[in-house]
Amino acid sequence: MEYSINELSKLAGVSTRTLRYYDEIGLLSPKRARRNDYRVYGQNEVDLLQQILFFRELDVSLGEIKKIVCSKEYDRASALQEHLLALKKKREQLEILITNVEKTISTAKGERVMNNKEKFEGFKQNMVAENEKKYGKEVREKFGDATIDASNAKAMGLTKEQYDKSQKLSEEINSQLKTAFEEGDPSSELAQKVCELHREWLGYFWNDYSKEAHLGLAQTYVDDPRFKKYYDNIVVGCAEFLHRALQIYCG
Repeated sequence: MEYSINELSKLAGVSTRTLRYYDEIGLLSPKRARRNDYRVYGQNEVDLLQQILFFRELDVSLGEIKKIVCSKEYDRASALQEHLLALKKKREQLEILITNVEKTISTAKGERVMNNKEKFEGFKQNMVAENEKKYGKEVREKFGDATIDASNAKAMGLTKEQYDKSQKLSEEINSQLKTAFEEGDPSSELAQKVCELHREWLGYFWNDYSKEAHLGLAQTYVDDPRFKKYYDNIVVGCAEFLHRALQIYCG
């Protein structure tokens, strides 16, 4: 079956402008084009659009989607299986949060007593799930499944007090990193204090610490655009500065 751009737009629930943009960037081109910019899409294009929308639902960038679907190793069946697993994880997380909210409502009505561990469980699960979604693939390739699984388990085991302390420590690191960066010396006492705080923060999530692993993580801060953006949002250049400071600290 074939569809015009307007028909496919209505079928998929996306705008014709989006479909034209996908064509412009080489992500989804029509089966053929006629005069007056009349695009015709076939079944292959419909299936590819479905796959693209699956990726977008998981917050994958268009650039990354293009790399995946244009790769010679791209396997639609395998990609769908991965989508299914990711969506199941997302559903599990939503179910945990829904249950948490329902318990909270019930507690507020005086129908039950909710302990602090229960109140906190959904938020810890959300933190782990978000980290997995954003960085899971890269950090697992770098540090291995066993290490990341152990780190996730430790995060899930944090008490509310420990979690709050880790969040406050993260804020302190960012604040002092900004000041140290403005001073401009990664070997300064303040910069090295930031590195010590960073090591302390890792202790909430790592079972075992090593300088080699710490340096490996520091390298990720400059190699991975998402990590780099996090620190450069404090002040542009902070990622590189922290990397240099940690090289000194671990060296």
